[in-house]
Amino acid sequence: MIDAELLAILACPACKSDVQLQEDRIVCMQCGREYPVKDGIPVMLVDEAETE
Repeated sequence: MIDAELLAILACPACKSDVQLQEDRIVCMQCGREYPVKDGIPVMLVDEAETE
């Protein structure tokens, strides 16, 4: 779905921590925000994120 090289350079826009792909979302490992992936494109906007 998302290229591994792209995923390696992405960071959470809110806290600047590492993220990882979990199913159809990109999840921040520190703050827990979940960013959607729409049509194969990560939407890394804080306003679009869901929190647990």
